[in-house]
Amino acid sequence: MSDAKRTPLYDFNVANGGRMVDFAGWEMPVQYQSIVEEHKATRAAAGLFDVSHMGEATIEGPQAEAFLNYVLTNDVSSMDDGKALYSLMCHPEGGVVDDLLVYRKAENRYLLCLNASNTDKDIAWLTKHASAFDVSVSDVSADYGLIALQGPKAFEILQGLSSVDLGGLGYYRFVEGEIAGIPCIISRTGYTGEVGVELFVAAEKAAELAEALLAAGTEHGLVLAGLGARDSLRLEAGYSLYGHEIDDEVGPVEAKLMWTVALKKDGDFIGREAILSKKAEGPAKRIVFFKTGGRRIARPGTDIVSGGEKVGTVVSGTFSPILNEAIGSALVDAAVARSGDLAVDQRGKALPIERAKLPFVPLNPQA
Repeated sequence: MSDAKRTPLYDFNVANGGRMVDFAGWEMPVQYQSIVEEHKATRAAAGLFDVSHMGEATIEGPQAEAFLNYVLTNDVSSMDDGKALYSLMCHPEGGVVDDLLVYRKAENRYLLCLNASNTDKDIAWLTKHASAFDVSVSDVSADYGLIALQGPKAFEILQGLSSVDLGGLGYYRFVEGEIAGIPCIISRTGYTGEVGVELFVAAEKAAELAEALLAAGTEHGLVLAGLGARDSLRLEAGYSLYGHEIDDEVGPVEAKLMWTVALKKDGDFIGREAILSKKAEGPAKRIVFFKTGGRRIARPGTDIVSGGEKVGTVVSGTFSPILNEAIGSALVDAAVARSGDLAVDQRGKALPIERAKLPFVPLNPQA
């Protein structure tokens, strides 16, 4: 990992026992103790995650709203100050450049949160298309640390450290305030399906903030959680991960993400015609989520079979500590996405799987 980048919490992670791995070119903690226990603790109390590898960009200028409405599938014009919005950014052919969060800080002033693996690609894509608008695109990833505090005890832990009353902070809303005396953007968002926040903080203050949160949360059952638990939590919640359920070829129609596509918004947007066409004709493949009934994980790349024929490929697979069985998702032929027997091919043996409704476990992040 000699060439891997380090987040502002690298020393904090190592000092607290983080087992570091290379993820999207970053040295990140995959776990601190046990992935299963970190997962369970986040569902029962709270987990603290370093997600500072995520990228950030600012979009500013008189045509910032129009620009974002052109490059994104969702409707930015529906936002007011303090609102967060999940959206896709698509290719003209309908595949996904990235999925991201948009934060409206003020009129024609926005912050984007980008996937770590796509940050450079996203900045280049945005900059390319910004040339037709009166707008500026700035990569500010190095300025921020990003810490996620997730779980049913998250607000109980946070409120005692906060300079603002968080009781009225709605889902997908954000405020600016101080946590433990440190200025933050406090965003009621997350990737676990639990109640919680994501905290944008100046990079040089990230470790101090993490220490304060850990100290305040220990009595409430807070644990440090790594990428392993983050992935199993997001899959239990049925959330898509770029490079798995969505990618340059797999778009919102295949991935059941049409709720992120505002087809009736004013003006054109990149990918609109391709998405409309695929929606009308029906895609060749679709994403399905599944349970195995056992503990053996179906790894990404494993064949999905039906009637002895290959009909798809596993794109995500993990063990659900809450269900006590393996779960996953697969990209399969549209003809078998909704009906018919499916199985995973495990070393030549077809093991039946069951299509699952989402989320896999009862969740209410808006509680």
